[in-house]
Amino acid sequence: MKVSHVSAADHDLVTAAVAAAEDRTSGEIVTVIAAQSNDYDDVALVWASVIAFLAMSVIALFPDFYQGLYYRLSGGWGHELTPNQWLGTVIAIGVLKWIGVWLILLYRPLRLALTPRAIKAARVRARAVDLFKVGTEAKTLGRTGVLLYVSLREHRADIVADEAIAAKVAPEIWGDAMASLIERIRAGKPGEGMAEAVRQMGVVLADHFPRGSENPNELPDRLIEL
Repeated sequence: MKVSHVSAADHDLVTAAVAAAEDRTSGEIVTVIAAQSNDYDDVALVWASVIAFLAMSVIALFPDFYQGLYYRLSGGWGHELTPNQWLGTVIAIGVLKWIGVWLILLYRPLRLALTPRAIKAARVRARAVDLFKVGTEAKTLGRTGVLLYVSLREHRADIVADEAIAAKVAPEIWGDAMASLIERIRAGKPGEGMAEAVRQMGVVLADHFPRGSENPNELPDRLIEL
């Protein structure tokens, strides 16, 4: 069973906002909301490798201390390890550290929290561009489609515009729409945030791409959940 990220009322709010915005412009707005843009498996791999390497490095830097710890733990009955046995022990500890960290990072909220902000922003942008290419790019006669994408767990959003819009509207022009969106999402009102962002995007589009005599609805108005 698919879990909804927003309420039915939010769906209605965003859909109505898209319809109202498109009533004044030849531009077409597509809205998409997702729980998360990426699994960040590679980030977990890097963290596990870094922790394992640090553990082995510390043992290598202080061999006397850790060898003494081994003898104390064995009650003084342990035989003295050969260099090869000691190396094998260090590697085994590193492997166990790697596995332990990897298992801990199977808890996805922790994995996400340990992912640098720049990586999250880049993954959200990449996901938005991928979705734009599939569902929005070149899907209108005038190449006037624009995608509003929200990724909830990363606390990130992005706007990707088709060729004709990108030629006239600089990315920073969408700043006010993005600020309104983020402010309301932080307040726990994602539907209101997306609706307000759509309204402001519609104002920008109407300035550059006013509604013509023919204004077919070429892309869906409804909010798409992933």
